[in-house]
Amino acid sequence: MPLMKKLITLVAVVSLLQFSVKAQYGQYDNSKTVPAFKIFDNLYYVGIDWVSAYLITTDDGLILIDALYRDYPKHILESVKQLGFDPKKIKYILCTHGHYDHCEGADTLKKVTGATIGMTAVDWDIAEWKVKNDYANVNTKLTRDWVIKDGDSLKLGGTTIKFFVTPGHTQGVLSMAFPVKDGSTTYNAFMLGGVGLNFEGVAQTEMYLKSMDRLQKMNNVQVNLTNHPDQARIFQKARALQNRKPGDPHPFVVPEEFQNWLKQLRANAEKKLTEEKAKE
Repeated sequence: MPLMKKLITLVAVVSLLQFSVKAQYGQYDNSKTVPAFKIFDNLYYVGIDWVSAYLITTDDGLILIDALYRDYPKHILESVKQLGFDPKKIKYILCTHGHYDHCEGADTLKKVTGATIGMTAVDWDIAEWKVKNDYANVNTKLTRDWVIKDGDSLKLGGTTIKFFVTPGHTQGVLSMAFPVKDGSTTYNAFMLGGVGLNFEGVAQTEMYLKSMDRLQKMNNVQVNLTNHPDQARIFQKARALQNRKPGDPHPFVVPEEFQNWLKQLRANAEKKLTEEKAKE
């Protein structure tokens, strides 16, 4: 092969690899850490600017929701310490789904904390590279600890988390409901574990819509938590919380928000379903 042709081929391969890395890590190059902050008496934000991670405190240890990726698990550990807690008391790491930005760091965190990693079976397959997924983690291959099923629950201390498998964003999205406390008042919080429409196919889009139908029947969600902060204006609410005066309502307690958000997600999915059917 002539030298020039070899160089062109090499440049093409390097460009493809660079594109793959950028596609894999999305906003990674522009990501920023943010200081951890308290949301409720038993719930803290320990994520970064575009991916959420939450710490739930109990009287028998800590629970982490989502584990970030690349070097950001270190930020989680530092944040937990800055909040005054011992990272080694993290007993469970719950991954909402198997995409890299939510579960890749679980391996690093497990080595430090010894925590049990929980995820649904389908998303364990993604994390273990048993099925192809464009957003699977590339730096770690997780080994499954706990396969969470629809209807399962986790009780740690006085806190119980109820699990729901809500396929759509992936075929095994893990959503969860749990209590959050503001002084003497307890509220019902819910996290929908994946909402993006970055997948293909009629079947998976129909799964998404069925999950929306199921969730829309829930009428007791008072706090909407999301695994990407912009989806529920997490940072804007946190700023309002900082300026909260005695007697003011808690900025994260917005009972109508969850259902309004689901309606928008459903409308987006219905549009996608039409587009997917047109491809067949």
